[in-house]
Amino acid sequence: MSSIVISCHKLTKVYSDAAEQIEVLKGVDLTVERGESVAIVGSSGSGKSTLLHILGTLDKPTSGNLVICDTEVAKLSRKQQALFRNKHLGFIYQFHHLLMEFTALENVAMPLLIAGMDAKQAQQKAKVMLEKVGLSHRADHKPAKLSGGERQRVAIARAVVSEPDLVLADEPTGNLDKHNAQRIFALLMELQQDLGTSFVVVTHDLDLASRLTRTVVLDEGLLSPQHTEVDTL
Repeated sequence: MSSIVISCHKLTKVYSDAAEQIEVLKGVDLTVERGESVAIVGSSGSGKSTLLHILGTLDKPTSGNLVICDTEVAKLSRKQQALFRNKHLGFIYQFHHLLMEFTALENVAMPLLIAGMDAKQAQQKAKVMLEKVGLSHRADHKPAKLSGGERQRVAIARAVVSEPDLVLADEPTGNLDKHNAQRIFALLMELQQDLGTSFVVVTHDLDLASRLTRTVVLDEGLLSPQHTEVDTL
């Protein structure tokens, strides 16, 4: 297995309407190694979320090449891409997107059940992961009975329960107060080290970004290493 989890070359994304074409990504190059954590920063509207959606196979680039875990994902059918995401990728968003009618345990077990794991085994793995994020005592609670920080920890547990090769996080602390944001980010880094999973994190918080392996800046449709402070307001 290659040590490279993501390799993308000259990715572009152009949105078109009747009046004009908007070029959001203008030839993005990015390589992420196994076990590496990378922060993507940049001003609002710079295309960070668009890039993350493309890396997660949730959107298609207009042009360019994207290889994840030695697989050229553009060549997969939609069904194959869904199976690929379930096996190799985890997702964390600013809003937790938990299923409100299910308990924390059931939410965390869901990716394993979708992958075809036996229900008893899936629940056992989910229990272990909830314990890792400090929520074993809340396993039977539904999201409505959890605090914002607890919901986000459940979402993190769900993202990593299948031990994916790559976790993509879009402003994972953006909806939390400073104390909970610090706690969630520390948890992400702990899990990244424990599991050896690669993380790509979009964030406005340069202090938190500095804790990752490296930071890249998306500016005018292109990525570059961070050399100076970036205005992310």
